[in-house]
Amino acid sequence: MKIKIESVRSIGKKTSLLCAFVIEGSDKASGLSELDSKTSDLIKQSLSDMGGKFGKITVIPTKSPAQRIVLAGIGKKEKFTEDTIRFVSGKIAQKARELKLKDFSIILPPSSVFDTLSSASQIVEGCKLSLYKFDKFKSEKENTIPELSIIVPKSEKISKSAKISEIVSDATIFTKSIANLPPNECTPTTLANFAKEMAKKNKMKCSVFSKNELKKQGFGGIIAVGKGSKNEPKMIVLEHLKGKASEKPIVLVGKAVTFDTGGISLKPGAKMDEMKFDKCGGCTVLGIMKAVSELKLPINVVGIIPSVENMPSGESYRPGDIIKLYNGKTAEILNTDAEGRLILADALSYGEKHYKPRAIIDFATLTGACIIALGTNVAAIVSNNEKLKQKIIESSKKTTEEIWELPLNEDYMNMIKSDVADMKNVGIGRSAGTITAAAFLRNAINDTPWVHVDIAGVAWTQEATKEKPYNPKGATGFGVRLILDYLQNI
Repeated sequence: MKIKIESVRSIGKKTSLLCAFVIEGSDKASGLSELDSKTSDLIKQSLSDMGGKFGKITVIPTKSPAQRIVLAGIGKKEKFTEDTIRFVSGKIAQKARELKLKDFSIILPPSSVFDTLSSASQIVEGCKLSLYKFDKFKSEKENTIPELSIIVPKSEKISKSAKISEIVSDATIFTKSIANLPPNECTPTTLANFAKEMAKKNKMKCSVFSKNELKKQGFGGIIAVGKGSKNEPKMIVLEHLKGKASEKPIVLVGKAVTFDTGGISLKPGAKMDEMKFDKCGGCTVLGIMKAVSELKLPINVVGIIPSVENMPSGESYRPGDIIKLYNGKTAEILNTDAEGRLILADALSYGEKHYKPRAIIDFATLTGACIIALGTNVAAIVSNNEKLKQKIIESSKKTTEEIWELPLNEDYMNMIKSDVADMKNVGIGRSAGTITAAAFLRNAINDTPWVHVDIAGVAWTQEATKEKPYNPKGATGFGVRLILDYLQNI
């Protein structure tokens, strides 16, 4: 999608569609006051009819330089959020595609209503993400991607903000495109190849640990989970080291189970197809690393992605097994469908030992319990560090990728203690499933500031997912915009 930032009079803009935002109850559409009287009368009537209600889109044919005018309702002023412009911009972009237009223009809302830099970013994100479709395997593809012009006051800062948002949006789309791939098209090896290709293009260092290397170096969790499949496990390490040599890096870890049957503890057949999305945490890390490189952030960031396919076979690990993890601790296996925490524990320990980071953030579609607790619109976070947690929460509010903190005290740590090993891979019954999974991960690191993000409910659109135009059906790319905001603030 091509995007232009233009400092022109909106009234003279030659475009297929000229759009202005309308506040609920207002009798004006910002940027359209200079239209001829006949068109103005049409706008006044339309304003009266649509009322500026949130998400309401009204198209008015005209004879001015703009072939059509769109009035886009953004609701009541007291209900504005950081998502208002992003959401409505997505609706506008989808309307432009529906009309099969080659281009459309959006007038930036006035600074008296919204911050101009944020608005420009949100328009870009809303439009680009809303026009994404996963049609790789369809015979007939949607080829209409209209060009967007954002009409703004003259400002280099706005252009820069929009360009950053393009890179962030493209990274989110990159994440979605891989996460949406079916399991026969994305094995751990395929995922590693995607990472290598992306790293080469973006001049990052990429290392891929093979099965033999993982076994030799003692990655017991990754080996145990991955050995049931003919598709060998991998661990991908991406390095963006553009900060000071003395500066400790931030390590990002993402779970990438390219397909999860549950192993010997086989999942029910219903909705098992959705387990292609069990790689979303790893895909999120891939997307973040892509954008970090393209934004040329002057910081040190390392992405680690343990990747396996969890399958039942004569080689599979079993309930009752005891395995030794990378950090030397032992884990009793009570359920082979609690596999994500095993591969993440290895990756977390490796990241802490080899990079001595200032912070570790992990992403995982880890527990169905997270969906029971928080539904499908809010991710759970667990942390051992107040300062790091607060920074992530601040970025969550800005990007509207919503998160909610769950506790982790000694009582929860005790729930995963084992009689025959250092710990067990599930807690007591169904109690606090999301927290006991996090407790398992907490055992993998020492005192490094750490945030765990359980994205099981938000990584892809599910039955109760809130409809958002920029989150079309399938993978959502949750976490990419969130963490890129955090990293840019650094």
